[in-house]
Amino acid sequence: MRITGGSFKGRRLKGPRGRSLRPTSDMVRKAIFDVLGPEGAKGRRVLDLFAGSGALGFEALSRGAQEVVFVEKDKGAVDLIKQNIQALDVQERTRVFNLEAKKAIRVLAEKGLSFDLILVDPPYREERSSGTILREIMDKGLLPPGGIVVFEHPAPRAPSPPEGLSPIGVKRYGDTAVSFFIREA
Repeated sequence: MRITGGSFKGRRLKGPRGRSLRPTSDMVRKAIFDVLGPEGAKGRRVLDLFAGSGALGFEALSRGAQEVVFVEKDKGAVDLIKQNIQALDVQERTRVFNLEAKKAIRVLAEKGLSFDLILVDPPYREERSSGTILREIMDKGLLPPGGIVVFEHPAPRAPSPPEGLSPIGVKRYGDTAVSFFIREA
């Protein structure tokens, strides 16, 4: 895996080997940040939910995110994320939570955290719970008005957003689709 843009463009990330993780492809990551535009991650607080390898979060850091919080339940993947944090020397701009996503949403809300950009890439076998995850994000106040959620999912099954979260686009890349949502004011 290689970072596709920003200050770390071209840097390689340690990726999973023989694991059940499905890292977002370089092409899809680049496309996501192209849609978000040059200011898409700049200065933003970012949540990489279901982080897996952390590729989306590292792409956001490379493109100027102020901070990225990685949430991943798989201990091996968390170790990999921490190794990549060390390699890129971004310890001061990152936090890692080894928790299941719904529990992490509750913990982050209890800490009073909110995020301008939330990147959600659940395992496809868990995509049936996508509406629940979006509802939890909204119910716990993790996304302020104007905040954006980027949700990767199998095409063509887009998640249904809860009230207050409006779709702003869907892009398809083969069997993968990415839905973009914005929180209404």
